[in-house]
Amino acid sequence: MSHLFYLSTAARPVLDRAEGIYMWDTSGRRFIDGSSGAMVSNIGHSNPAVLAAMRAQMDKSTFGYRLHFETEPGEQLAAKVAALSPEGMEKVFFVSGGSEAVESAMKLARQYAVVTGQAGRWKVISRFPSYHGSTLGALSVTGYDPLTDPFRPMMVEMPKIPAPRAYLDGLDMDNAATGAHYAAMLEDRILAEGPETVLAFIHEPVGGASTGALVPPTGYMQAVRAICDKYGVLLIHDEVMSGGGRVGTFLGGDLWGVAPDIIAISKGFGAGYAPLGAMIAQDRIVQAVQDAGGFLHGHTYAGNPLACTAGLAVLTEIERQGMMGNARKVGAVLKQRLKNLMQRYGFIGDVRGEGLLLAFEFVASRETMAPLPREMKAFDDLVERAYAEGLIIYSRRTRGGYEGDHFLVCPPMITTEAQVDEIMEKLTRALDGFADAHTGALA
Repeated sequence: MSHLFYLSTAARPVLDRAEGIYMWDTSGRRFIDGSSGAMVSNIGHSNPAVLAAMRAQMDKSTFGYRLHFETEPGEQLAAKVAALSPEGMEKVFFVSGGSEAVESAMKLARQYAVVTGQAGRWKVISRFPSYHGSTLGALSVTGYDPLTDPFRPMMVEMPKIPAPRAYLDGLDMDNAATGAHYAAMLEDRILAEGPETVLAFIHEPVGGASTGALVPPTGYMQAVRAICDKYGVLLIHDEVMSGGGRVGTFLGGDLWGVAPDIIAISKGFGAGYAPLGAMIAQDRIVQAVQDAGGFLHGHTYAGNPLACTAGLAVLTEIERQGMMGNARKVGAVLKQRLKNLMQRYGFIGDVRGEGLLLAFEFVASRETMAPLPREMKAFDDLVERAYAEGLIIYSRRTRGGYEGDHFLVCPPMITTEAQVDEIMEKLTRALDGFADAHTGALA
């Protein structure tokens, strides 16, 4: 009997070892890590250079509290991150995960408003659906009902606007008018709330678990930036999933050349080698807060030297092996292969994403884009069928959490075209099994 508990009670084998895009259980059975865990293992498992760097750091120190010591790994990683970030984003605050990064971003934004005479600003507008973390602060800007409903009495829920899901609304995402349409919803909400009360707008440049690799329509990113500037609202990019090179650029926002005021990053940033995340901020914001006495926030493991060593080695390997270029190249191949599945399965209604952050969505009808009946639990069914084939994929419910089914296919950035063939072979068998089991209910 296990004494551990987590999100699910589903029985799983014991992990023995992992290498590259593959993982083995203790019986010797091999799995393809087709989702990089929870979109974490960006550079693959057991990278020798990263492990060697971590071993060398363990011989020196594994912990140094930030208020007592500066560390070389921390300073080197911060400098590297600043160099990879948009101009003016020179300050880095390390954390251990995505929820911490989002909370840090919200608290920095709030403290900046307070010290600059804008204490009336406290509302952080976000989108529905969205996912920004599981702590109470991060849940307040999350739009995923099953995760937020039980805890609503415990938190101050923040305003939401619709996510730009053009494919569900029957709009052309390549038309600039579509981007303007969704961005206008932000401006309308700012005005409805009162601009003087709105602190920030947070969103994912490329969607994560709640929207399944949602890509914004043409012009949306630029319009959102302009609206935030117009009303003095800080723009926060949640790059926890899209950052770290997975979309083919270091940050998702880089795809559109849009720089926010604050960035939250984690997951693939440490690539699973150590718990690691960061908040990256405009120098002017941090300077104002520091001049007023310092940032009133912190975490025990912030800037942990072992975690920072791992993060620096991960970034070095991404550059050395040209992984971002590979994510673009192999991602384009995988995306087309996923799109080809639409010819075979009428219940696949959409394929989307950038680089190796990709997803497909099930529907009852492509004409109406209605979701499959929720009692089918397709999001769980297909994952289990793929797992039985030795392929790990990741699913969530698209329409706010209680219905709709999408599946993220996000293998590590080292994936080859031959390995795409392996992934597709296993995924197709799982889809065939799903189709056979639900013949009467599928398009």
